[in-house]
Amino acid sequence: MDRIENLCIEKGMRMTEQRRVIARVLSGAHDHPDVEELYRRSHAVDPHISIATVYRTVRLFEEAGIVARHDFRDGRSRYEEATEVHHDHLIDLKSGKVVEFVDDEIEALQEAIARKLGYRLVDHRLELYGVPLEE
Repeated sequence: MDRIENLCIEKGMRMTEQRRVIARVLSGAHDHPDVEELYRRSHAVDPHISIATVYRTVRLFEEAGIVARHDFRDGRSRYEEATEVHHDHLIDLKSGKVVEFVDDEIEALQEAIARKLGYRLVDHRLELYGVPLEE
C-alpha cells in the first residue's frame, strides 16, 4: 500500500478500488499533475474511472489534507502529496516544469521579515516564476 492510500485509511476514508488507483497514481507522480493528467494516468490503469470520479476524489483528498493544490498561473490546479517537509517551487514559464527546492537562507529571511513586522510566521508558500538563462 502506498503513502496516500495509507493516509486515507488512517483518516477513516472509505477506499473504493477507483480511489485506490487514483491514490496510487498520485503517490507515484514525480511531477505536479492536474486533474486531466491524473485522469489520463488513472484511466490507463482502470478504464472505468471517469473524470468526475477523479475530480471528486482529488477534492476529497485535498479536504482531508492528504494532497496539496497549487495554482501556478497556468489556469490549472495542480496537485502533489501533502508532506510535512516544507519546500518551495520554481516554475519554468517556457516548459511548465515545476522544480521543488529548499533554501535555508530564504526560510530564515522570511522568519526575520515577519518578526521585524511584528509577526510570528505560521505558514507560507513561495512560488518563483522564471525562464531558463540564455546559454
